[in-house]
Amino acid sequence: MAYSKITSEILQQITAIVGSDYVIDGCDNLEKYSHDETEDLCYFPEVVVMPRTAEEISQLLILCNKYLIPVTPRGAGTGLSGGALSVLGGLLISMERFNQILNIDERNLQATVEPGVITEVFMDAVAEKGLFYPVDPASKGSCFIGGNVAHGSGGPRVVKYGTIREYILNLQVVLPSGEIIWTGANTLKYASGYNLTQLMIGSEGTLGIVTKIVTKLIPHPTVDVLMLAPFPSNESACAAVSEIFIAGVVPSAVEFMERKCIEWVIRYSGVIFDLKYDDSAFLLIEVDGTDKEVIFSECEKINRVLEKFGCKDVLFADTAEHKANLWKIRRTIGESVKINSAYKKEDMVVPRAELPALVKGIKEIGNKFGFDSVCFGHAGDGNLHLNIVKGSMSDEHWENELHKGIYKIFELTASLGGTISGEHGIGLVQKEFMPIKYTDVHFALWKGIKQVFDKNNILNPEKIF
Repeated sequence: MAYSKITSEILQQITAIVGSDYVIDGCDNLEKYSHDETEDLCYFPEVVVMPRTAEEISQLLILCNKYLIPVTPRGAGTGLSGGALSVLGGLLISMERFNQILNIDERNLQATVEPGVITEVFMDAVAEKGLFYPVDPASKGSCFIGGNVAHGSGGPRVVKYGTIREYILNLQVVLPSGEIIWTGANTLKYASGYNLTQLMIGSEGTLGIVTKIVTKLIPHPTVDVLMLAPFPSNESACAAVSEIFIAGVVPSAVEFMERKCIEWVIRYSGVIFDLKYDDSAFLLIEVDGTDKEVIFSECEKINRVLEKFGCKDVLFADTAEHKANLWKIRRTIGESVKINSAYKKEDMVVPRAELPALVKGIKEIGNKFGFDSVCFGHAGDGNLHLNIVKGSMSDEHWENELHKGIYKIFELTASLGGTISGEHGIGLVQKEFMPIKYTDVHFALWKGIKQVFDKNNILNPEKIF
């Protein structure tokens, strides 16, 4: 595809659509939009715009289709797969002004929200009404709910409550052609043709730009218990996970952290924690609901399971502050690694009973290819986050050998029945690994869908495949 540059004449038309106050050009001003949280990648758009209405986005896409200008939609820029990077320059559409919670419908347990609302702000707003939106990725304090939709986000509480796919009822979307549609209906059931809402979720801004989101809500749990369980090995901690569910308990969160995670957080985030010499791995387990007796009974069942796998002393968080401190450890692992070392972050998911084999295999592959790693993640749904740390590796080894090791890790993941990304998306950096898991038939179907929605391939090109 031969794309066009944004000329001064085209820039005038863009400015006429959104107003001069909401157009950014010039390298100094564009730097903020040249990167996200994906390693050290940097791609400058030619122009950034901050529209306020679906109609403005429609006009922008019609214009870009006319002149064959690539368009990159962008939320808060917290992504980890390069999905919001303007690889081919062109126009970047920032959704930061779409920042309103339009309605919280307490009668139907629904809300309508714009994509530029920060996820935690939305969670807090519905919580004030006794309602619960449980999709809480680690970056919930800064990420936009629209970005969560684009990547099919999850977070710690997926294990009980499901991913964002369980909570999106309907979407207003501007198609690459400029047409504005609602993808479905504000109903709990939908059996009226192809489900375009689910197709848009996880499409990473390649099929349309979401401008309104209708979410399902549920009653807020009134009681929760948080426990931290130490184990003698990574494998024993991971093996305990599936046994908890077999015992008949569905916790609201089961998070895995190897010892190195705690060490990094203590060293670089100022968290105080009494780390015992023989604690090699941890599970952070949350149980919630509305009945204290039921919850305590479930905790007793969990405790019996943990003992079978070498856990001796379970730490129960007995105050809100204690709970917050434990969650802070879990949520700051990635940041502690990122700000103190060159690293690569991978995100894979397997059936939860295969986690011990995955973690063991990752360590063996790291030893073979000479890299260290920090493993943690949403063990309850088999989703492992892997930070590969450069450490003392030479630049040459980092550049030439690491890729081979990552390829082997994804081959292992696929062999265990898993896939390449659980919630971070494919974007720019993971697409080269997709053939490990998917066939030519898959790629033909995906490209066919892309062609139907975006015949000129202007919307977020170079992503996913």
